[in-house]
Amino acid sequence: MLRPEQMSRVSVTGSKRVIDDVIDAAYDHNSLHVSDYGNEYEGFTPGSSLEGAEEVNEKLVTVRSLESILDVEDADAGPRGVLEDEELEAELEDVRTRVNELDDRRNEIDDEIRELDEEIDRLSPFADLGIDLDLLRDYDTLEVVVGQADPDAVEAQLADAGGIDAFDVFAGDDAVAAFAKPADVADPGVLQDALVGVDITFLSVPEGEGSPESYLAELETEKAKLEEELEAVDQELEAAKTEAAGFLLRAEEQLTIEAQKKEAPLSFATTENAFVAEGWIPTDSYDDFAATVKEAVGDHAEVEEIERAEFTPDGDHHSESVGEAATDGGHEQPTEEPPVVQDNPKIATPFETLVQAVSRPKYSEFDPTLLVFLTFPAMFGFMIGDIGYGVGYLAIGYYFYSKFDTPGLKNVGAIGMWAGAFTVLFGIMFGFDVFGYHSYSLLGFEHWDASKGVSPAETSWAQAWLVITVLFGVLHLNVGYALSFISNLKHHSFLETMYESGSWLLLINGLWAWVFSAHLYEAKPDLLFEAFNTALGISFTGLPETVGFLGLAAVVAGIVLLAIGEPAELPEVLSPLVNTISYTRITAVLLAKAGMAIAVNLLAFGAYMDHGHFKFIFTAENLAHAQEAGYEVVFAGMTTQGPVGIAAGLAVALIGHVVVLALGITAAGIQGVRLEYVEFFNKFYEGGGRRYVPFGYDRQYTAEE
Repeated sequence: MLRPEQMSRVSVTGSKRVIDDVIDAAYDHNSLHVSDYGNEYEGFTPGSSLEGAEEVNEKLVTVRSLESILDVEDADAGPRGVLEDEELEAELEDVRTRVNELDDRRNEIDDEIRELDEEIDRLSPFADLGIDLDLLRDYDTLEVVVGQADPDAVEAQLADAGGIDAFDVFAGDDAVAAFAKPADVADPGVLQDALVGVDITFLSVPEGEGSPESYLAELETEKAKLEEELEAVDQELEAAKTEAAGFLLRAEEQLTIEAQKKEAPLSFATTENAFVAEGWIPTDSYDDFAATVKEAVGDHAEVEEIERAEFTPDGDHHSESVGEAATDGGHEQPTEEPPVVQDNPKIATPFETLVQAVSRPKYSEFDPTLLVFLTFPAMFGFMIGDIGYGVGYLAIGYYFYSKFDTPGLKNVGAIGMWAGAFTVLFGIMFGFDVFGYHSYSLLGFEHWDASKGVSPAETSWAQAWLVITVLFGVLHLNVGYALSFISNLKHHSFLETMYESGSWLLLINGLWAWVFSAHLYEAKPDLLFEAFNTALGISFTGLPETVGFLGLAAVVAGIVLLAIGEPAELPEVLSPLVNTISYTRITAVLLAKAGMAIAVNLLAFGAYMDHGHFKFIFTAENLAHAQEAGYEVVFAGMTTQGPVGIAAGLAVALIGHVVVLALGITAAGIQGVRLEYVEFFNKFYEGGGRRYVPFGYDRQYTAEE
């Protein structure tokens, strides 16, 4: 579980006469991660595509183009079925002809409508003026300009302009037309020159005569007819989509499979008469894979397991040669890093998404997915610790899990449900908290011990959670250092392992053994010991001084080992202390979110103090009772102020708790992920593994013949 599946490198050697059958068998088995040939063998060259590959790819391009035109989606698929080559060929041509004709007509209509829109936009200002088009041009003694401007500014400018004997200005809502009689000595264009100082956009007068309103109406009518025609074409395309969508999805899948098979030899080593294909396969699948190939082609091809990859801690891997390769001396190491198949229980599989957000684990590394599954939801749930919010997270997670088909979003939904479940669990532990309200009294409990530590009377619990999260950090980091130790020990000497990993185990455990020991008791913070007494009822005055001295000795030994084996890491000698203290952010988020929930309830419902505990008021009757009893009222609350106050208070509570719910995702989620990635992963995990992509296809729309 903490390791990926073991992989074997295999070769398939055979006669070119059976290459098609071998490819079909390997493809159907869907387990061989094919490696590209790298010119390792003398006399062999990279292979070429099988006959018909170009034709298949052309058909595939056609199908995908038609799917794009029709906007075909997975939801449009019909029932699965077998698609014969002859049927595919004939129906594809029919669909292509019909859809392309409709698409061409749609494009033509779109172009015509676009041109009409441009003409309408150009003519609209003139229709607004209401002057016939032939009256706006072709004068011998007058100059005319039309534009978009402030008519008063145009008139003022022309009144002061020289070279103009007379002028008149006509204005609509969106355009201005100016007519002017130039002076005898004026140069041509005097009217336009006179308007240089005006903010005006000049418009060219369209061709044509008569009323622009009539012309515009004709254009609008023509556009309406084209839009009706376009709607009819769209309806025909929608009908074509309904009829052809299932076929196109089946055709795309079928042609994709054929294309992959025909292009497979590009990764093979070939001669004129033979081929060699190499790749990686899960070791457990090797025997079945070899039997499948033998059943397909008999003795015309041979499957050989070349090596089985073993794990190492240094970012690489060794291998164990098997079969004939072992008798020939084997391989020092394979030519490439094996692809990674993560091997986790189904219940933990969604958390692979969180791990892969950093990077896929290397084949040589421990896969931390199971550990993330065991810790992240618990950290998240502890930081929120509320039944109401937990149910909200469960609902959000279920929505993502049930509504989305993509693995990533489904996994996010599953993670959300796990986080919500633990939030509910810790909400029960914290006094049956429901949106910041302790509901244990409603369930018949007179008293509840565990608390988040937000109320003044409960601060000892806040101190206890600080200490407990530090201890959790020590445990969590110890797991990381231990994994590093185990991984190093497998392929290094014990002494080298102590230099690289044992030194850190000595440092972190020695340091915290001393911190929690009675040595120099008076110099240490009181909360290290009192938190257990006041909150948990555990009498604890520190570990024996002897343990403290042993801890200091372990710290010194760790520093010495680090200085000898990894001197470059000496500046990081305090990281076990810093990394562990970083886990107190769990308590910080717990207190922050609990405080926000109480603040929302305080504003909406009001509260009074009862022996250092917040008691929410809710109603005007409860407020009167609290005041008569002499309790300190912190805030009267909105819901105690009549019907309007009740409505406003409920709105504030709803909005406020939705905000806290959302902030809980970002705060608890980000801090939990940060502790996993930064504090924990750094101890043993690097990432960068290759994705396992087996040669094959999981059919969705087509069935085997």
